Amino acid sequence: MSRRHLLSLGLLLAACSDRPNFDEDVVKATPLGEGLPAGFMLGTSTSSHQTEGGLENDWAVWERGRWPDGRPHIKDESVSGDATDSWNRFDEDVRLMERLGANAYRFSVEWARIQPTPDTWDEEALARYARWARTLRQQGITPLVTLYHFTLPTWVSDTGGWENPATIDAFETYAARVAQALGGEVDWWCTVNEPNVYAVLGYLDGEWPPGKQDMKATADVLSHLMEGHARAARQLRALDTVDVDGDGAATRIGLAHHVRVFQPATGTTADTLVAGLTDDFFNESVPESLRTGRIRLSVPGQVSIDRAVEDLKGSIDYLGINYYTRDYVRQYFGEPSLSRQYVPRGRDTNDLGWELYPEGLYLFLTRYAKLGLPLVVTENGMADRAGERRPYYLQSHLYAVEQAIAKGADVRGYFHWSLLDNFEWAEGYEPKFGLFTVDLESPEKTRTETAAVSTFQDIARRLGLTPRP
Repeated sequence: MSRRHLLSLGLLLAACSDRPNFDEDVVKATPLGEGLPAGFMLGTSTSSHQTEGGLENDWAVWERGRWPDGRPHIKDESVSGDATDSWNRFDEDVRLMERLGANAYRFSVEWARIQPTPDTWDEEALARYARWARTLRQQGITPLVTLYHFTLPTWVSDTGGWENPATIDAFETYAARVAQALGGEVDWWCTVNEPNVYAVLGYLDGEWPPGKQDMKATADVLSHLMEGHARAARQLRALDTVDVDGDGAATRIGLAHHVRVFQPATGTTADTLVAGLTDDFFNESVPESLRTGRIRLSVPGQVSIDRAVEDLKGSIDYLGINYYTRDYVRQYFGEPSLSRQYVPRGRDTNDLGWELYPEGLYLFLTRYAKLGLPLVVTENGMADRAGERRPYYLQSHLYAVEQAIAKGADVRGYFHWSLLDNFEWAEGYEPKFGLFTVDLESPEKTRTETAAVSTFQDIARRLGLTPRP
């Protein structure tokens, strides 16, 4: 780990004297929305597999499987199935966005739906996604489209997925086809969602497909995802030449980078060192590769990658930040990650046991502001089945955004995860992240607003937006 990265971690964790006051009374008394700049994107996020329904991809296959001891891959034994049926209820979901007063929406296109076989393209599906983007724009809602959000066509996963360098070529071809089909309706693009999370959960922790625990494979997959991003960005710039919103840029390209605060469990050298290594790999390797054009991944005794990637440097116009929580890190060499991560007892947590720590979002936004690029909070939300604590979660994290902007961070948008309760990967349908609940048992998949909807509407009004009845 470099001295610069140690310094970054120290700055992230330091209790700076000029840090904003995150006292609950202060947050609640702040007229949120007034501190956001003109043109700020205030929206929600979803992904195709979690909401569309009716998909057959590597995740659908994984959901039907079990571990060697008989446990299901999905904790609540559900399968995504029809999900929220957003493939057929998109117009209904747009009305929910209008009710919120949202002026932006992040959604993903599904590779397996668009290219079900290596030699087959579903033109009807491409046309529907283009219609979605057009519908959003007509309603004053900016579409931000994600190309890859964790799922692969089975013909890709069957040949090794992102471990196989050939997937980079296939992804570039797919990105080019999407650019041609949607470029006339979309300016804002996200190439890859959370490459670090995908690599860690699929290849280090082994909790997601393909269920491996191999540090070298983890590094190779992360490296290939970053090269895939660079190739996709190149195709988007070449083929999307229509400036839809008239701001002088036909494309605004980024990726969504998941970040977590890694707090050393103690002040010991071992805990501090392992927390720093974890921060370096998880939080720094992706933005550093985008800054330099080189992929550098190093875990002493296990992994050493250092290679230049064509078109990686300068490939993004903004950095997306997905932020949820803080973990405490204790050195433990018996784990592939060299540590055990946990939340101390007594901390305020969501339904998944993730600590609620809005200060972390402020710290990351001010940290990455040093890259000199616009930032967009592409995901932020909490699992809250009762729906009682989400209003304050939304307030406290938008307060963090406003405070970061006041410190000079160029933050262009905030997308709440999620518009709807949906299929939350290995957790299944148990966690509830939606501003709107979904009755999965009803034929209509009935959407019902939670208490946080009025909080979102208040912020939207102060930003100058107009929620509709």
